[in-house]
Amino acid sequence: MEARKIINSLQRRGLRGSIQRFRQGPQKVGLIDFWSFITDREETPLNLEEYKKHKEGNQITLNWVIPEMGEGSGGHLNIFRFVSYLERHGVHNRIYLYRSTRFLNNSYLKDFVRKYFSILDENVELYHDTKLMTFADGIVATSWDTAYCVRNFNNTISKFYFIQDFEPHFFAHGSEYEFAEQTYKFGFRGITAGDWLKDICINQYNMKANSFSFSYDKDLYTVKKKQDSTKRVFFYARPVTPRRDFELGLLALNELSKKIPDLEVVFAGWDVSQYEIPFKHQNLGIMKIEELSDLYGKCDLCLVISNTNLSLLPLEVMASGSVAVCSKGANSEWLVSEENSVLVSYDPIEIANTMYTYLNDSEKLDAIRQKGIEFAQHTSWNVEGKKVLDAVLKGIKEDEESFNNRG
Repeated sequence: MEARKIINSLQRRGLRGSIQRFRQGPQKVGLIDFWSFITDREETPLNLEEYKKHKEGNQITLNWVIPEMGEGSGGHLNIFRFVSYLERHGVHNRIYLYRSTRFLNNSYLKDFVRKYFSILDENVELYHDTKLMTFADGIVATSWDTAYCVRNFNNTISKFYFIQDFEPHFFAHGSEYEFAEQTYKFGFRGITAGDWLKDICINQYNMKANSFSFSYDKDLYTVKKKQDSTKRVFFYARPVTPRRDFELGLLALNELSKKIPDLEVVFAGWDVSQYEIPFKHQNLGIMKIEELSDLYGKCDLCLVISNTNLSLLPLEVMASGSVAVCSKGANSEWLVSEENSVLVSYDPIEIANTMYTYLNDSEKLDAIRQKGIEFAQHTSWNVEGKKVLDAVLKGIKEDEESFNNRG
């Protein structure tokens, strides 16, 4: 078991070579080499010739620095959604992978992205390595590790930080927490998913920041009418993602099942077959995105608690005609409310009692369901994309004016 924990930890950090050596027997792990990007201060300076030549073209260009992705990565999907909006509205975009071990040439990367992320506009340029970066009006970090690359790249006018969650909270309060938190002190302009993150950037780190909100894919998620009377609860179960509170949810559902013995619980998001689960349930594992709306629509409540920023799931649940059960707190309530969702504390007994109340009060549940549907349907990715576009153009304009005044 201890060996399994070590291997899992190394996998999460991307230390594939270290994993292989660990399996072969006791070896030294090259941590200094792996973390060398933290202490790297080799800067790429502003190239004035490139800058002047670029200005002749009169088009804003952004370099996006992204971490390596897997099939269907939600964080990358959201990045590509906004990149595509900018591309369609006059801003040209280049995407560069940072410290990739999987994509070793541009051709493989392009084929992969076109296959698994068809949302990305075909005019966006794709590169497998940040060493290929050239001048751009702005450069965008998209995760805490990519921020170290952006810190050193000065062949640009503006530096942005596309923040989808408070990533220091992904780690125990140790080295990785500190590495991640430092990036909020690099002086970038924040573009954040919601006001909770924007307030953190402004109030805790004195950053300039703008926020956008969420919407959903209106072709994929449509209102479904539940066809049976079985009391059914969905749980977004991600035991590999601590911030999604798997253990907390499991305890709450166990208590709820004691109150409603014929309750049907549906787990999806990860394979939970290795866990002993004593109540009636389905384990659907990782599902195709096209199947999710139907699943949500079959459930009376969908438990999607989080200890950091919430995901798109609450809106997708609402849009499918079900009711989202979300955590109370600023990390959630910038989007969800008592009107459109059921809000709960982090106490499993309280969660179970609250869900029990709503499962036995169809009038209250239907009222929240209807409010959720209306709320979701009034959201728009185009509206949110315009917010990002305006933040980018405003930031570059201000920084270029400051640059020219210094010149």
